[in-house]
Formats: sequence, structure tokens, C-alpha cells
Amino acid sequence: MLFRNLLLLKLPKDWNFQSIDLEEKLITRPLQPCGHFDMSSRGWVKSGHEERLVHASGAQWLITLGVEQKLLPASLIRQVALEKAVELAAEQGFAVGRKQMRDLQRQVGDELRGRALCRRRLTPAWLDTANGWLLIDAAGAARGEECIETLRDTLGSFAAVPPETTRSPQASMSAWLRRSQVPGPFSIDDELELKGQDKSRATVRYSRHPLDAAEVASHLDEGLAPTRLGLTWRDRISFVLTDKLQLKRIAFVELAESEDDSPQGDAAEKFAAEFLLLTGELSALLADLMIALEEP
Repeated sequence: MLFRNLLLLKLPKDWNFQSIDLEEKLITRPLQPCGHFDMSSRGWVKSGHEERLVHASGAQWLITLGVEQKLLPASLIRQVALEKAVELAAEQGFAVGRKQMRDLQRQVGDELRGRALCRRRLTPAWLDTANGWLLIDAAGAARGEECIETLRDTLGSFAAVPPETTRSPQASMSAWLRRSQVPGPFSIDDELELKGQDKSRATVRYSRHPLDAAEVASHLDEGLAPTRLGLTWRDRISFVLTDKLQLKRIAFVELAESEDDSPQGDAAEKFAAEFLLLTGELSALLADLMIALEEP
């Protein structure tokens, strides 16, 4: 299923691309296999079940970054280099020095790089052009930045920025926990992480455990602040909100319950229908979340 995690960014204010324009730009940067001396390669791959790089359904677009990366652990290079160093020491009659060892490691790295296996990973990115969102399906900020950098290189310029809120997500989550209530159609789940703001970085985690309001308030009074909080929206989508304004472990409750009973049909049609459904639900969730983050 699409959208397990979402990094939230706003499209540039001057964004005026049509989907066909974006398609033409992405075509200039397709994913290429790693070259002999390359450790990785980035480029755009088709999204969905069509031969297009932009899957567009009205104002909702999907693009996918592909990354090929060679698997060449540094430990393997060191191991082979050490074996060669033993042979070289026997030949020259004295131990291999530091400079020779560095040269050996570079040589071994070059030799192994051409034979290394490649793995491919995909990072979908959803553009909600109606509401000005860029939402990257990535668990970590590094993969999100990787996608943004490639998009910037492809388009020539691209200035996506985090959404602005009156209060930080951390301050909002603290207020919600003290009230045991979230504004709008959200409920608090049994998932919470609190961390100290001092050097100790003391951490308290609740996982699948009911949150005791008095106990949580005591932790907040002691200086711990929420970094992750489980929420459910309208009894339909559960997720974990982070202090970096990321959505993690997204689960579509009703969709998961009905998946087993869904009829088998054309794969492209099913993908298009699912994409339309998920983006519609998540657009509404994000609108409610932004309102909740603005309330005192």
C-alpha cells in the first residue's frame, strides 16, 4: 500500500507546472544502471501501472524516485586489502606502511566496485497541487532530502519548505496530552514517546499501553517533551505524529478491513482507484491536522 510514512513539505508558491510539463522534465532524468565506477545512481521511474513517470488524477500526482546502490561493505574492502597486504609484505620483505595500505584499499575498492551487486529502492512522492503539498513516502529525513535534491536537479530549481504553524508540533502535543484531547476529529492512541530536553535525553515510551493522564502530566512537569504521539483520525486512519511534523506508520483502518474482500480486476484500474481514495482521505486528514496545530 502507498503512503506508510509522510514527510510534509509545501510546494513553492510560484509552482505552476501542469502534469504533462512535469512529465517532460522527469523524462530527462530517468534512472540509469550504476556505471562501473559508480556506487549509486538516481533517477525517475514510472509510477503506478502505466508507462508514465507522472501518475495524475486531477490535482493529485504521483512521482517515484528510483535509486540503485551497490552493495560493497567497507569491512569487505578492508578484509581483501589485508589479504593483499600480507602477500605484498612477503614479496617486498618488509611490512606494508600506511600509505601503501591506503593505496591497496583504493585499488581493492575499484576492483570490487565493478563486480558488486546492486539493490534498487523506490521513494514515492505525492504532489497535492490543489492544496500546495509535496508529501514524500519516506521514513527518514535523509531519503526525503534525496528526493528533493533530485527534483531540484531535474527542474533546475525547487524550493520546497516545511509548513508553517503557529505552535510547534511538540508544543501542540504537550497541550493535547495535558487535556487528554486533541482538537477536531482526532483521538489519542496508546503510543507515546517523551524525551528529556537536557543532556541526559531521558526517554519514556508507551507502546500499546493505555496512557495514564496523571502519569504523563508528571513526566511533562519533569521537563520531558513528546517526540511521537499516536493518533487516529475519524476512526479511519491511524498514524504516529512526530515533533518534526512527520506522519509515520500510517494505517487505513477501513481499507485494511476490506482489502481481503476486494474483487480482482485490472491492476492499473485498481491502482488508480486506490490512489484516488488514499489521497482524498489524506488531504482531508492534513487539513484537519493543520487546524488542530493552530488551536491553543
